Parts: sequence; C-alpha cells; structure tokens
Amino acid sequence: MADITRKANAQWFGDLKSGNGTVSTESGALKENGYSFKARFEQDKAPGTNPEELLAAAHAGCFTMQLSAMLAAHGHQPEDLRTEASCEMVKDGPGFKVSTMRLTIRGKVGNIDQAEFEKHVAQAADACPLSRVMKGNVEITHEAVLE
Repeated sequence: MADITRKANAQWFGDLKSGNGTVSTESGALKENGYSFKARFEQDKAPGTNPEELLAAAHAGCFTMQLSAMLAAHGHQPEDLRTEASCEMVKDGPGFKVSTMRLTIRGKVGNIDQAEFEKHVAQAADACPLSRVMKGNVEITHEAVLE
C-alpha cells in the first residue's frame, strides 16, 4: 500500500491535431487548465500547457525541495533556491520521447562554497523522487550556480 497518493486527471475532446483538453489536479492547483496539440508541438505557444511543461515544473519543484532538505541537514541554511527545468523531446520512431531534462539550480546559501553546493546538488539528484523515476530513461543534467 502506498504511503502517499496524489491524483490528477485529463479529459480530451476531438482528434489529436484539432482537439483540445483539460488537466486538473486533486489539490485544485490546476483546474481544467487547457492543453492542445498546438500548445505541445508548435513553437507559436498557443494558450494552455502541455505534459512536458508540467513534467518540468514537477521536477523543478521536487528537486528544489530535496536540495533544500539536503542543505539544511548539513548545516547550510538555504536563503533562496531556484531551479529551472528544461524538458527536451526528440522524434522516436512514430512518436516522440522525452530525451533530456536540464536543471539549472541557482542558490543563495549561507556558509557554503561552490564545490560544496555542487556536492549537495549531486546528492539531491540521487535522492529526488522524480529524478529517480526518470533515471535510466532520460538524460538529466545539472548546472549549479551559487550566488
């Protein structure tokens, strides 16, 4: 039995290219947010979100929380941690696959140098639940910038 369960749902109307849908989360943070083929695959950035953007947001949030916990556990008080996640897809046979997740972590942390910050970023990468679920399937890179 799971210790924690989180739920979300999606609904889609119509065919792939001309249809559209909504995604919602149990918490209400997303409530019938629109998504479409155009928002997902065209650079015009049609209104709405897409699964890869949501994956990037979830990974950035999860990773940043994990890093905060690691830093605090080692006596380094995080003042400000910001993670930008870039989810990249490539053509794969008849479809696409997520190939790379690039994380850029910027932090203001007391009592730490760049090398120590990078060490904790690497440790967080090994412990972050979403990094762990992607490991072996998606290349994950980390750039750590101590400010």
